[in-house]
Amino acid sequence: MPSLGLALVLLVSLVSPTSSCTEQEKSSLLQLLAGLSQDGGLTTSWQHDTDCCTWEGITCNQDRKVTDVSLASRGLEGPISLFLGNLTGLLRLNLSRNLLSGGLPLELVSSSSILVLDISFNRLTGGLSELPSSTPARPLQVMKSLVILNASSNRFTGQIPTTQCVSAPSFVVLELSFNQLSGNIPPGLSNCSVLKLIGVGYNNLNGTLPNELFNVTTLEHLSLPNNRLEGALDGISKLTNLVTLDLGGNELSGNIPESIGDLKRLEKLHLEHNNMSGELPAALGNCTKSIYSCSKLTALRLSYNPFHGQLSEKIGNLKSLLFLSLANNSLTNITRTLQMLSSSRSLTTLYIGCNFLHETMPEDVSIDGFQNLQVLSINHCSLCGKIPDWLSKLPNLGMLFLQGNQLTGPIPEWISSLNFLFSLDISNNSLTGEIPRFLMEMPMLE
Repeated sequence: MPSLGLALVLLVSLVSPTSSCTEQEKSSLLQLLAGLSQDGGLTTSWQHDTDCCTWEGITCNQDRKVTDVSLASRGLEGPISLFLGNLTGLLRLNLSRNLLSGGLPLELVSSSSILVLDISFNRLTGGLSELPSSTPARPLQVMKSLVILNASSNRFTGQIPTTQCVSAPSFVVLELSFNQLSGNIPPGLSNCSVLKLIGVGYNNLNGTLPNELFNVTTLEHLSLPNNRLEGALDGISKLTNLVTLDLGGNELSGNIPESIGDLKRLEKLHLEHNNMSGELPAALGNCTKSIYSCSKLTALRLSYNPFHGQLSEKIGNLKSLLFLSLANNSLTNITRTLQMLSSSRSLTTLYIGCNFLHETMPEDVSIDGFQNLQVLSINHCSLCGKIPDWLSKLPNLGMLFLQGNQLTGPIPEWISSLNFLFSLDISNNSLTGEIPRFLMEMPMLE
């Protein structure tokens, strides 16, 4: 038995790891640390006389090579060190949500190992598009293993990069929102044959959606809001795997094509604040995950478009709807619209102003519901009639906007019963009588 115990001790000591990360990789990490003006307390963990595989934020593989550098939300300030490019086994680099500045080092852009690069929410500048002309021999080596690039919420300029579409056959996610990128959407994105997400919203892009983009049929999320994109949506139906389509806040024109009904997987559609016109196509009903089938949909914004006609009866299917904005369109039949929407018992915010021009404000007592409504805006519709009594049945109303109509009669006394009302705008109407004293006594209006 004693000899067996000794054998076990010898065996354990023989297989226990004695190696650590290489001096080159340790030095490369320390170079990052040395260049930072604020290191987020990493100095305590990152000691030269210890194994860098044990350092905070560092992960190594069985060969003691650094595979992960995870330093998100550490308050790091300063540049990204070019020496990180010496980590030849690096798979994932996450430096998001810090205060890093300067550009993205060429040594990282030329990495042959990185799969995931997340540098979002920093203060990085410069371009992302191509390698400098001084390295013409290496254009196809750029990020050849890259799967995910998230450089959103920085200050990058220039055009959308497309080099990775040639060099990285498994490239899946391109997220560049909230930067200062400009130019057209490059046709070269069509070379990203397995791309699933393109997010380049809140930049300065212009031009049309290139036809080549519609060949990336693997796309599931296309998000390009708040740019200056123009033209029509012809060809969008080819992206049959789309789950999210967000093109709001651009300068798109034309109709929503009837072929949008081919997008059977569509769950989110944002087209607000464009120059589109025509009716909402009936083919939207073919999208089994689109608008009127989303029983758990909580917010829908289709404002600032020239949609016209009556609202579909199917709006009543949205039982979980909390926020709805249909303002600044050309909708008709305000009475029926309010009757349908009152069945959405969860609704807290409703914007339907700048519609229903020259119709009559409904006084129909059958408009019951709206028990949870807190914000109601029916402004600038040139509605005639009176301030309707059914508003007195909205116990939680906090904001009421009826300005810019042609309402007549006195300010009704029942307004004083709206105990949560803190914002009331009934200007630019044809109301008569005195401003009632009870308005001065309502506690929230004070």
